[in-house]
Amino acid sequence: MPHRTNTARPVGTAVAPSVRRTVLPGGLRVVSEALPGVRSVAFGIWVGVGSRDEKPSLAGSSHFLEHLLFKGTPTRDALEIAAVMDAVGGEMNAFTAKEYTCYYARVLDDDLALAVDLISEMVTSSLLTTDDVESERGVILEEIAMHDDEPADVVHDTFSAALFGAETPLGRPVIGSVDSVGALSRTSIAGYYRRRYTPDNMVVAASGGLDHSRLLRLVKKAFGPLLAGDAEPAPLRSVGRAPSSYSSVVVEERTTEQANVVLGTTGLRRDDPRRFALGVLNGALGGGMSSRLFQEIREKRGLAYSVYSYASSHADTGLFGVYAGCMPSKVDEVLDLCREQLALVADKGLTDDELRRSKGQMRGSLVLGLEDTGSRMSRLGKGELVHGELLSVDDVLGRIDAVTLDDVHAVARDVLSRPLSLGVLGPFGDKDFSEAIA
Repeated sequence: MPHRTNTARPVGTAVAPSVRRTVLPGGLRVVSEALPGVRSVAFGIWVGVGSRDEKPSLAGSSHFLEHLLFKGTPTRDALEIAAVMDAVGGEMNAFTAKEYTCYYARVLDDDLALAVDLISEMVTSSLLTTDDVESERGVILEEIAMHDDEPADVVHDTFSAALFGAETPLGRPVIGSVDSVGALSRTSIAGYYRRRYTPDNMVVAASGGLDHSRLLRLVKKAFGPLLAGDAEPAPLRSVGRAPSSYSSVVVEERTTEQANVVLGTTGLRRDDPRRFALGVLNGALGGGMSSRLFQEIREKRGLAYSVYSYASSHADTGLFGVYAGCMPSKVDEVLDLCREQLALVADKGLTDDELRRSKGQMRGSLVLGLEDTGSRMSRLGKGELVHGELLSVDDVLGRIDAVTLDDVHAVARDVLSRPLSLGVLGPFGDKDFSEAIA
């Protein structure tokens, strides 16, 4: 079975020198990183489909599929899938995001063949029986209920709804709603599965004690006749006009002891070269215990236990938010302080010390995060599937080091001066929060 193996990419992309990459027939991409002396392997299959690919009538389908693929294949039922992994002490799981879904296992290097066979069969040959759909529907409804009992998690969905619109793909929760999950049929889920789970839309990623040539043999055996034809890998998610965003407030009334708020705006899309400067800005503003928000709101005034900022990106847009959890009576003061710090950084930028600390934090977080095979596998899969490149660690560190005060100030002036949106969860009745985003 012919294939193309390389460590190079098309013009405009990059790859770490230690990474092997092969494109198999059918367009399936296989990327791996061998780590000498490591006795474990993390193996994952990344699928280029997520909740933003769902029509309203299919809301929650990507996450529903994530559950169903563990329920049974032609050769294993749900118990056998779980038992075979437990028997070797391995770990197996999956997650769904806005733009991709990942199924993965972490095993001893001697058990790589088992992990490849099991995860590949689940992803390519799930039965999706009617009984399994009905059984797992109940499980997902329980998961929604559990999620709804965590206000600090729910408020991020509330903020996304305020920023992008509650009925839009980026504004809806990945998990779906009680109504949408309750309405999904076996037929619609199975059709979604057949259309989206194709080899050209998948990336196999593995890291640890492995050999790339052996990995290819295992993958080709596991995928079998699906690896046929001359299909090319699916292109990166198209980047057109950014989706609409709004300056709005969404308040979810809850009888809670603590108010949860997210104040923010649109951020940078995934391929924006300013993303490293935004990362430095995020670290200094709300990324650690020495950050401005933590010091001003928690340390100096004791107004919140948890306060931080964060940035996330998609193919065509992104978001930047500030989260805080505080007593309902303190919410106005906390929001005023958040707005004050956002405006101050947009106007004045950072200090030399803040720049140094934040860059150091980013460097340390990157390198320490690569100490386990799971993190490295995730970096490979996301790099290939959603970024179209895999920068070496040294290259990333170099880009972080190259960020200047002027770079941070420029991105702060842009992002932090954009119209604000606000998500609020707490016991506020008809309280008017419009001044918070004025």
